[in-house]
Amino acid sequence: MFEVSERLKNLPPYLFAEIDRKKKKLISEGHDIIDFGIGDPDLPTPENIVEAMKKGVGNASYHRYPIGKGMADFRKAISEYYRENCQVEIDPDSEVCVLIGSKEGIAHFPWAFLNRGDITLVPEPCYPVYHIGTRLSEGTPFFMPLKSEKGFLPDLGSIPSGAAEKARIMYLNYPNNPTAAFATRDFLMEAISFCKKHGIILAYDAAYSEIYFEEKPVSFLSLPGAKDVGIEFNSLSKPFNMTGWRAGWACGNASLVAGLAKIKENIDSGTFEAVQFSGVEALRNGRKSTE
Repeated sequence: MFEVSERLKNLPPYLFAEIDRKKKKLISEGHDIIDFGIGDPDLPTPENIVEAMKKGVGNASYHRYPIGKGMADFRKAISEYYRENCQVEIDPDSEVCVLIGSKEGIAHFPWAFLNRGDITLVPEPCYPVYHIGTRLSEGTPFFMPLKSEKGFLPDLGSIPSGAAEKARIMYLNYPNNPTAAFATRDFLMEAISFCKKHGIILAYDAAYSEIYFEEKPVSFLSLPGAKDVGIEFNSLSKPFNMTGWRAGWACGNASLVAGLAKIKENIDSGTFEAVQFSGVEALRNGRKSTE
């Protein structure tokens, strides 16, 4: 029996894997369950995106290693999406890195910017990958409570000065999983100012940015100073029912994107280009089929 590493021993059980195991056990026992586990759409991927995938799979040039920051056309489509949807200019060459789903990028990001013992500021409750990625990078998460009386926004003023000075990354996620709260413009400007003051990277998880009713969420990258300190993680999973396709990206500050891209160069060989080709179709023509 081989002993696992200390970093693996220190990891808590992965929440969604534990929920899935319990769910499957109950189903096997004949229980009829309502699944409130991992956020997986119960509708199929739009047909035009599926057709694009079929076409992409038949393109022999996509059968090779997709090394690099992603297909130029997919990165350009991401840039167009931000310009049209968020009124943000993103340079597709220097400010975008394609991911194997945003989860992968969020997990790997601390490897590029944390040293042993560095602190990350993590909302609580939160998507578990924020603190798991921190622990795998031998960093220490400092949890920021999300309370109803504060609109489920962290109280940045209550963060001890020692934690703020040792922090390298702050994670924020709005619209928020699991509270469904929105971040106000004022709060995000406060967070940008806080990160600038303390030399902290703001890692913004925008995976749910297309899930809302009348009020559109504030775009983090559209705010003054956001790109000075920030990188945004986004995904095709939720807006286009593409959770299984594993297609996402990071964009924002060029040096932060480059750091993540360097980690990925040494760990994976990129996202299948047929999936990226389908991502172009999703971003340029998929919104009509999901409205």
